[in-house]
Amino acid sequence: MTDIKNKRIAVLATDGFEQVELTEPVKALRAEGATVTIVSLKSGEIQGMNHHEKADRTKVDKTLAEVKAQDFDGLVLPGGVANPDTLRADKQAVAFVKHFATSGKPIAAICHGPWTLIEAEAVRGKQVTSWPSLQTDLKNAGAHWTDKSVVVDGNLITSRKPDDLKDFNREMIAAFGKGNVEPLRRAS
Repeated sequence: MTDIKNKRIAVLATDGFEQVELTEPVKALRAEGATVTIVSLKSGEIQGMNHHEKADRTKVDKTLAEVKAQDFDGLVLPGGVANPDTLRADKQAVAFVKHFATSGKPIAAICHGPWTLIEAEAVRGKQVTSWPSLQTDLKNAGAHWTDKSVVVDGNLITSRKPDDLKDFNREMIAAFGKGNVEPLRRAS
């Protein structure tokens, strides 16, 4: 395992996040010594889901308005359907994600989380995985989609679903321990 002590990790989520796709990565990161901040569009609490059923509410540490992407070493994007769908429609959330992509900071996205990566123009030419229903969206955005439990390509770590959390957490921790990779380059 790579040492991630003293790394500052943002978890960007809002109402409708898949419960275990936020709580399990947060627990794994904190167990390794990372400082984790739950960042959201609003203050207070956000509603988790167990697929289509309401789950627990999670306390928000900071709003997007209160943080700067450059203050973090890595980013986690949990899935759930409503969560990334809301985030990808928010310009401030997309700009936050885009900072990580263009600076080469590691981004770990699971399930429907890559929807926000599409909006941030962070998947073109990248090998990725996701919940199967996103594969056409990802391919249309220029990604190379594959059906694997976890895929690492440069600064992106993607995974399909809650059943893959063990693999996702392992690769996320390793990537966050390594830090920045080659920044995303735009085609001219």
